[in-house]
Amino acid sequence: MKIAQIAPLWERVPPPTYGGIELVVSRVSDELVRRGHEVTLFASGDSETLAKLEPVTPGALRLDSQIKEPIIYEVLAPGQVYQRATEFDIIHSHVGVWSLALASIVSTPTVHTLHGSFTKDSQKVFGEYRTQPYISISNSQRQADLNYVGTVYNGIVVEEYPFVEKPQDPPYLAFLGRFSPEKGPQHAIAIAKQTGIKLKMAGKVDVVDQKFFDQEIAHHIDGRQIEFLGEVNHSQKSELLGNAAATLFPITWKEPFGLVMIEAMACGTPVIGMRMGSVPEVIAHGESGMVCDSYEEMAEVLPMVLELDRSKCREWVQNNFSVTQMVNGYEAIYEKIVRERTDRSWYMQALRASLESLTALKF
Repeated sequence: MKIAQIAPLWERVPPPTYGGIELVVSRVSDELVRRGHEVTLFASGDSETLAKLEPVTPGALRLDSQIKEPIIYEVLAPGQVYQRATEFDIIHSHVGVWSLALASIVSTPTVHTLHGSFTKDSQKVFGEYRTQPYISISNSQRQADLNYVGTVYNGIVVEEYPFVEKPQDPPYLAFLGRFSPEKGPQHAIAIAKQTGIKLKMAGKVDVVDQKFFDQEIAHHIDGRQIEFLGEVNHSQKSELLGNAAATLFPITWKEPFGLVMIEAMACGTPVIGMRMGSVPEVIAHGESGMVCDSYEEMAEVLPMVLELDRSKCREWVQNNFSVTQMVNGYEAIYEKIVRERTDRSWYMQALRASLESLTALKF
């Protein structure tokens, strides 16, 4: 198949540090190429991919200080794709609302992976285009009345995450994610202080979250019990997660997936998460971590989590969240949609031919 992938432009594909969607797009695109598909990736120009790269911007928007109106490029990317829609059998959008209007006026089908959660405003837009094919990344994400054609869990290349049989001694807890209220770094700090165990934290601080970081996080960082590592690359991330006794996932919102959970478990590290959004789907409760109903409970279950078999954590990811399984899911959906389009096209051609034959009859 000839497949177009539309990636967000805020980070390159794959991201050098933080960027869950861009990592997923990278793995999907490369694996589809390995399977013999012709894949064109519309992304930032600094992206690295096995697919044919069509650069929409020279580099990632987040890192380009010369760009003052990033929204211009978020509009531009789908425009470039849909001008060439006839070149593809299917278009796969990872950019949410930006591709909806154009997808509705071309004959080439578009499938939309929903990587975020719904807001009151965004539901109005998705509702306007509810009949387009949507893919959820967890069952819990399905909050809107849309034409869902499947759920495909995010996947990783498990082999890229070294398995660590025994955590570092003395033990520490890990937190990895954006330093924003919904990711719960403030609760991770409270849990660490309640248990008395060191906490190592890594992730980016967006401009919109700087005030939150300064007021709620910064004064707790002492370099001893609470350590802040900033943004980390892949090897640093694997080391942080793999050597941890447990990874904390104390979210305050309905997380659609949470890639860091499977990254930690792939390293052998169990995850303690709040029972919100996708967490109960991603963590095998009592085997690869614990799903809790309060932040106090997250601290209380730590002794039990430390007794879990770390090899079971990795097996859980291998069996449920690999790139192979992810792309199998997407590939099956592509084939189904393209086949239905072909069948529909054949039916319309046959119907048109029949009508023309009837018109030609002389009574």
